[in-house]
Amino acid sequence: MPHTAGILYPGYSAEDDYPTLQRLLGEDVRLPLVHTLMREDAHRVDALLDIGSEQVLADGARELLEHGVQSVIWACTSGSFVFGRRGAREQVEKLQAVTGLPTSSTSFAFVHAAARLGLRRVAVAATYPADVAAEFVTFLQADGLEVVRLSSRGIITAAEVGTLGREEVLAFAAANDDDRADALLMPDTALHTAAWLEELEEQLGKPVLTANQVSAWEALRLAGAQQARDGLGELFRSGTGGERSGSPD
Repeated sequence: MPHTAGILYPGYSAEDDYPTLQRLLGEDVRLPLVHTLMREDAHRVDALLDIGSEQVLADGARELLEHGVQSVIWACTSGSFVFGRRGAREQVEKLQAVTGLPTSSTSFAFVHAAARLGLRRVAVAATYPADVAAEFVTFLQADGLEVVRLSSRGIITAAEVGTLGREEVLAFAAANDDDRADALLMPDTALHTAAWLEELEEQLGKPVLTANQVSAWEALRLAGAQQARDGLGELFRSGTGGERSGSPD
């Protein structure tokens, strides 16, 4: 029986990363995806609070349950960390009350992935505007991670982020790494990265954590998958531990 990890994804931008991830992960994995309502496509705090609101996520989760999923992840980094650490925890708890399944979000996936790899110092290459990117740094710092460099590309819409291709993504990563960092984090689920994870890590010579990658890893961890897998960066080569805990902490 395949591990079936459900993806709640806002709007349309880089959702095709998930079929790519499913193909690379193998036949024992399914990643069904439901698009949640996005009334306004904007990396702006007020719009993000609406994108990640309780009712929007509950509606998506009920649809996702029809796919027989074993876990659920809210695959939107900015639509979780803008609520702050406590608010993001409450967001997951309310969503889990709807699903009755182990549930998490991409923001918590980043901190869990960093812990899995033993990271202490990271660089962040964010596509967001500077004020939104700074909120992600605050979220990471609350978990004890030191952010040695923050770079912001200043893109307002997820749709525009989704148009960035391989060369642009590789160049963005290379330009915004830091020698002091144990890893580079690229936090936007609107950014295509799934097909280029190995290239990104080979280019930088260190782990690269990207939003859709850590979302799939977290969802599979919660679904009980334990197998280490090649082709998707150091994170997946490390395995998941298969911890079916529903707690974001």
